[in-house]
Amino acid sequence: MISEVAVVSGKGGTGKTTITAAFAALAKDIAIADCDVDAPDLHILLQPEIQFTDDFVASKVAVIDPDSCTMCGLCEEKCRYDAIHLPEIDRIACEGCGVCEYICPVGAIQMEDKVSGVVHTSTTRFGPMAHARLHAGEGNSGKIVTEVRKLAIQLAKRHAKNLVLIDGSPGIGCPVIATVTGVRLAIIVTEPTMSGIHDMERVLSLMHQFRVTPMVIVNKYDLNPDNTVMIEDYCHQEGIEVLGKIPFDPIMTKSMVAAKTLPEFAPDHPITETLEAMWRRIESRLSEVAGARS
Repeated sequence: MISEVAVVSGKGGTGKTTITAAFAALAKDIAIADCDVDAPDLHILLQPEIQFTDDFVASKVAVIDPDSCTMCGLCEEKCRYDAIHLPEIDRIACEGCGVCEYICPVGAIQMEDKVSGVVHTSTTRFGPMAHARLHAGEGNSGKIVTEVRKLAIQLAKRHAKNLVLIDGSPGIGCPVIATVTGVRLAIIVTEPTMSGIHDMERVLSLMHQFRVTPMVIVNKYDLNPDNTVMIEDYCHQEGIEVLGKIPFDPIMTKSMVAAKTLPEFAPDHPITETLEAMWRRIESRLSEVAGARS
């Protein structure tokens, strides 16, 4: 059975994607999924070679035939989204509800598929990768995340991989829910700030609601040792394992500027050793979770 590990965060800028990329470099037999479809950037470090691209269609949009339209105004009157101003329909304002098509007396309006984004199948130096980009202003981010996860599972099966490593989006919204639903393990990356602590607690609450086993990484922990202690105390009280702590170090920025993961850029660096220990513990925890659920 293929396992899934999602790396998420309560807020942006915690280092989630950098850590995910480092784990990809350290892991073996993995497929990779970038489920941060609104603002994907894992590709910057992994530099995937796109093999296939498919349009993502999850909704409809109304289209009017001006030659058939009698300008009766009924569709404009009934559109609750104010998307119709005859003889045109605003494709951005249209929510695809289909009321206009239903009530048009002459059949001048049809509902057509709306392309909301693209989904990519790629190869990387660490394994196959599924990723996507939602077009600007489009919704349905949860649906496209689900498609990315399905594709990653297919790639894992096709390439005989036993694990899918997921880079999730920050926050606790629809794309995050679609990312973590059904995964075995979630790695929450936080930072020792008050906003970081608050958002970590919200993500942990979400993991509890969806019965996902969480582990916590404190990034840049030495910038505020007191807040780091608060995070550790909170996790201890809630029975949540702190996977590890990463200090602030310019080496992380240097590796990103070089478009490399830290294990590639600085294989002998102490932070690389810390990440290696974390990944070994993740693999061990996966086995424990699998055993508990079987």
